[in-house]
Amino acid sequence: MNDIKTDAAQIARPNQRPELAALDDATLRTALTRMHLIRKFEEAAEASYMRGLIHGTMHLSIGQEASAVGTTLPLQAQDYILSTHRGHGHCIARGAEPKLMFAEFFGKETGYCKGRGGSMHIADVEGGNLGANGIVGGGLPIAVGVGMSIKAQKNGRVCMVFFGDGASNEGAFHEALNMASIWKLPVVFVCENNKYGMSMDIARAMAVANVADRASAYAMPGHCLDGNDLAGVAAVAREAVARARQGDGPSLIECKTYRWRGHSKSDRNLYRSKEEIEEWRAQDPIRRLEDELKAHDRFDAAALMKLEEDAQREIDAAVEFARTCPDPDPKDLTRDVYAI
Repeated sequence: MNDIKTDAAQIARPNQRPELAALDDATLRTALTRMHLIRKFEEAAEASYMRGLIHGTMHLSIGQEASAVGTTLPLQAQDYILSTHRGHGHCIARGAEPKLMFAEFFGKETGYCKGRGGSMHIADVEGGNLGANGIVGGGLPIAVGVGMSIKAQKNGRVCMVFFGDGASNEGAFHEALNMASIWKLPVVFVCENNKYGMSMDIARAMAVANVADRASAYAMPGHCLDGNDLAGVAAVAREAVARARQGDGPSLIECKTYRWRGHSKSDRNLYRSKEEIEEWRAQDPIRRLEDELKAHDRFDAAALMKLEEDAQREIDAAVEFARTCPDPDPKDLTRDVYAI
């Protein structure tokens, strides 16, 4: 995705808040399509798991779509992201093909990592996605290394790294932010605060109210925002990406959001109430965006429905593609293994 585009017509819309007016229709169409693809991808992944087509576990981000899509909208094709164990949304937001992601899920040779990575380790280096890992906060020090490489090469790229609220209590978080600030590295740190680190409420695990409050300790801007507001997230991300690209150093963005599902498929969800979950479901980032677009006559109901239907067709085709793809050849068991 190139830089968010604006034009005089959008800016001149007096009844829209500036964050929404700054997004042209093409950008909004792309954003909403990707949000639908993320939601429907994960719903289909969950259904496939229940049918026994996928083994192991998975970490779903249903309900968090606006943070993944909004933060990545300002990134350019040459920029990088680093993801987390809850990273399907980041992959799709960065432009990954759902059919190749499903092939990876199903352990097929045609998957992004030839079926070796599965749910938690999807990478698409050519697409700017340097991958995910299952280590909490594991991407943070890697992002510092990527930032150092970018600065040394003077190629004007930006690295955006995602992590959860639980990771903000890891030593790697503090070390990474400190080093990135000292060296003014082009890194954007994005915390998706979904309120729980596994089953631990963030209010019981952190001494300050917001993860973004910690930015001041490392002399960088800290932004705490509604992570379910696509336009608001995109506006803050645009500022942080521009700051990084022009050599002014890193920023910390905290998107307050919520995962509708449990931590993983083994999570029985005994630590939160049905009322809390329903309260957050009422803040559905997809429906919020659609309602705002209709209210300002940016898109009509028929156009919005078509975007959703097109996304569903793409996901249905992706699942069928993955089911019929070849399995890896056992003879290639040690391929790409560098040490045994």
